[in-house]
Amino acid sequence: MANNKEVKNGSIVKIHYTGKFEDGKVFDELQGKDTLQFKVGNKEVIVGLDKQIVGMKEGDKKTIKVNPDEAYGNRNEQLIRKIPRTGFPPNFEFKKGMTLVLKSPEGRHLQLRVLDFDDNEVTVDLNHPLAGRKLVFDIEIVETS
Repeated sequence: MANNKEVKNGSIVKIHYTGKFEDGKVFDELQGKDTLQFKVGNKEVIVGLDKQIVGMKEGDKKTIKVNPDEAYGNRNEQLIRKIPRTGFPPNFEFKKGMTLVLKSPEGRHLQLRVLDFDDNEVTVDLNHPLAGRKLVFDIEIVETS
């Protein structure tokens, strides 16, 4: 039962979505009973999604494309770092491509991907896994208030 209320900055929305890469490969999805709820314009989701649902109404479906600068940013090669292996537990088993979550000295959680390792150091990528990617979202506005 759509209320025909238009989505605007400050609206609380619930959406279903499928997030894909340009080649159609799905990287995230929220359908069925589950919805993503957020306040539009409150920086709770990526900027491109926030901006492009404005003007939609409850029940509307739309496919939107989001460039890296309005998603997770462009890749930054300076975020590829070498960390001494002594910074990890002694018997830790590394695998190329594995994702780790570390806590920074300031208490922030950092997601990093292992690119390479040897006996002395580990090469990691601190870029967000979706950085530098153009993203495509199939969106349905389930509810707006």
